[in-house]
Parts: sequence; structure tokens; C-alpha cells
Amino acid sequence: MEIDALTQNIVQELTAAAEELIAAAQTRPGQIFVLGCSTSEVLGQKIGTGGSSQIAVAMFKALKAVCDAHGLRLAVQCCEHLNRSLVVDRPTAERYNLSEVTVRPMPHAGGAMGTAAYENFADPVMVEAVAAHLGLDIGQTLIGMHLKRVAVPVRLQYKKIGEAVLTAAKTRPPLVGGPRACYPDNRR
Repeated sequence: MEIDALTQNIVQELTAAAEELIAAAQTRPGQIFVLGCSTSEVLGQKIGTGGSSQIAVAMFKALKAVCDAHGLRLAVQCCEHLNRSLVVDRPTAERYNLSEVTVRPMPHAGGAMGTAAYENFADPVMVEAVAAHLGLDIGQTLIGMHLKRVAVPVRLQYKKIGEAVLTAAKTRPPLVGGPRACYPDNRR
């Protein structure tokens, strides 16, 4: 598949944003990186109205390569027509004991990105939910339900991928205790 200039630019923006988030989150190998993405929004259209399989595949492959380079496990959220279930690879589902669901994403029920993930993971599995350590939400797809309980917004250099609004988050363990509790400086 030849990548045109627009797709190449989108892939570069995504790669840079993912690398910046990974650095800010101080990730460890094995952690889950969740992606929610509307390729319609990336192309400047209303969510769910004009997805692009070509852009989805290019974005998936780029983000998968970044996650692999850092030892992270990628989870790709589908749209609300599949109740925001996610595509992961089988080893991730098994390691995290994720609840499998039976469905196959398609462009108009799951979205272009969910379909691209399903078609490009070596052994895709659909799961109901994850508790990810960090994530990117491209086009306001609402990934919050798939982040660990204490999500922390991360302000990135990129505010958009293509034409889509970009939101990034990392997570941290809850701070517990009362007035006598002390916290490591890096946990705030």
C-alpha cells in the first residue's frame, strides 16, 4: 500500500504524539496503551460519517510499531455500535484475563480503526473492557471508560491528528491516606 502525503503526515503526527505520551507516562513494558480513533474526524468530517480504511491501517501499523518498540500492549477501541469493545491480541487478553466478547468489527459497526486492528493483529481477540495505563483519544471517541481509575490528562505538543481533536491521558495509582500520609514526588 502506497502512502500518500496526507496519510504520511497523519502517521508522523500520531507517532510523535504517542512517543511524547509514552515519555510523559514513564511506561513499563507490558502496560496497556488504549487508542480510540475516528478516522472520519481525522479527515475533518463528523464522527462515523466518512472513515478511511487506508488511513486506519496506516495509523494502526504506526502505533503498533511504537508500542512494540516500548514493550507496550495495544488495545483499540471500537465505536458505540459495538459498545466500545476493544480489539487486542490474544496474549494481551490472556495476560490480563480480559473478558472476551463475540463480534467482528466492520467499518460501519466498529469503525475503520477497529476493523484495521482486527485485520492486522496476528491473533485478534475482542474484549469487553480494559484498564489501560495510558491512551490517546483521537476525535473525541471517549476512551475514559478504558483507563485505570485515576486518569491524568497529558498536554502534548500536538493538539490534533489531522483535523481531529487529540486528548492524551496517563494513569496513576490512587493516593490513599489522610493528613499524615506522604507521597513520592513522582505520584502527583
